[in-house]
Amino acid sequence: SAQHESKDGTIKWLFDVGGGNAVEAVFIPEDDRGTLCVSSQAGCAVGCRFCSTGHQGFSRNLTTGEITAQLWFAEHFLRRHLGRDERVISNVVMMGMGEPLQNYAALVPALRTMLDDNGYGLSRRRVTVSTSGVVPMIDRLGGDCPVALAVSLHAPNDALRDDLVPLNRKYPIAELLEACKRYLAHAPRDFITFEYCMLDGVNDTPEHAAQLVALVRAQGVSCKFNLIPFNPFPASGLLRSPQARVVAFARILSEAGLVTTVRKTRGDDIDAACGQLAGDVKDRTRAAERMAGRRTIVLQPVRAETAGAIAAPTER
Repeated sequence: SAQHESKDGTIKWLFDVGGGNAVEAVFIPEDDRGTLCVSSQAGCAVGCRFCSTGHQGFSRNLTTGEITAQLWFAEHFLRRHLGRDERVISNVVMMGMGEPLQNYAALVPALRTMLDDNGYGLSRRRVTVSTSGVVPMIDRLGGDCPVALAVSLHAPNDALRDDLVPLNRKYPIAELLEACKRYLAHAPRDFITFEYCMLDGVNDTPEHAAQLVALVRAQGVSCKFNLIPFNPFPASGLLRSPQARVVAFARILSEAGLVTTVRKTRGDDIDAACGQLAGDVKDRTRAAERMAGRRTIVLQPVRAETAGAIAAPTER
């Protein structure tokens, strides 16, 4: 595995999983916790417009062992690196490369290993699965292995979400929010976290914020919002919302009584920030053609002498 360390303490590892594919895990240190962001797939089939992994297309699902190995490797490395005997990683978020709920058969045993007292012994509240909204699998997860749930919402209405998160055409917002309410009957936390990537001029106006408030009130889903500054990459054609607009958007949600946080951008100098994980995924699914008109990115193959370091992406 190759490793990159950010000036803010964030560490990203690139794991070679064979067949020319690599996946990434990211450790994010904070004062009161250490969070590991774990990948579930090499590439991703969902193809969200603002995510560089989605622009690479999908290569394959990771095995249960490949998912848990990211945690095992990172924890052992960090204990040596920091000279500590006690646990370094306190939280795991399935927010790396891939849609976890489209790799359900491998995901659930991996989660159980993380939770098991004879495994990693994490509390259910400290393991989060993030999904773009695979409704049937949200229901299954609630019955099989309820952990904290984060949902990539990113838009207050179906017309806009259809464009940003293509899976919305299959599972529209009303169905997704109903599934969230069902999940809360099993969940270790009493709210769903809605992730919302702030895109300049696309989904960041006061009208969008008001629509979000109306949406969650009408659906009656207990939630909090995590606003994410967009991490630009050339292929997206999108820009980050100005900070003042993010603050104004957050204020509208907060004043309506919705708990709202704005995510600090971490690790963006090493391409480890949210939406930047691209690994070295082969474009086997012809994502370039599927994303026609959106411009795609091509990753140069990794040369052996770079020992797995990430090659610079080139635009096409």
